[in-house]
Amino acid sequence: MKKAMILAAGHGTRMRPLTDHTPKPLLQAGGKALIVWQIEKLAKAGFSDIIINIAWLGEKIPAALGNGADFGVNIHYSNEQDDGALETAGGIVKALPLLGDDPFLVVNGDIWSDYTYTNQSPLTGDTLAHLVLVGNPEHHSEGDFALSDNASVSTTGDNKFTFSGIGYYHPDLFKDLRQGKRALRPLFNETIEQGIVTGEFHDGDWRDIGTPERLATLDAELSLK
Repeated sequence: MKKAMILAAGHGTRMRPLTDHTPKPLLQAGGKALIVWQIEKLAKAGFSDIIINIAWLGEKIPAALGNGADFGVNIHYSNEQDDGALETAGGIVKALPLLGDDPFLVVNGDIWSDYTYTNQSPLTGDTLAHLVLVGNPEHHSEGDFALSDNASVSTTGDNKFTFSGIGYYHPDLFKDLRQGKRALRPLFNETIEQGIVTGEFHDGDWRDIGTPERLATLDAELSLK
């Protein structure tokens, strides 16, 4: 795999007032924008092309990141400013022409994790998606999906984990979807029922940086390193 996508089009309403004038991916922790941490990790993992979808205050993201040359990658932008943000699945569908025909990695732009990205596709056989799951945070204690011993993902089960916002996908997962606003969870549920979704559990550091308080905590910790 050579291509990865960072989801950066959200409004970031829970981050207000910080996001009133700054798109959430450009908020800083440890002296560096959240999205820059992601870009650097992806470059280190061997991804050469990074697609970023933009909407809210989206013009500020290309202005800050440019074409990716400063990070040793090629950055391409999928512009949703006229669409009003298409949610996760809708954003991926719009970006498919940029993502190409091979499997790709997608990561939320507002998470922090020590998970190690790989540019070796974990998709095997008919599998169309591979999800990275993590322990349930306090604000999402019910979890999302169960994980079996053979790495298959289920929507049922007593021991559910939280979807990290990190997933490896084959473009065929989205090929029959029309462009427009669309959430990812219903697509997951449908595909899981077909038995073509696998997963893995990451037991390291993972955080949803969705509030000013969580951002401040991360900033303080990174500033000490």
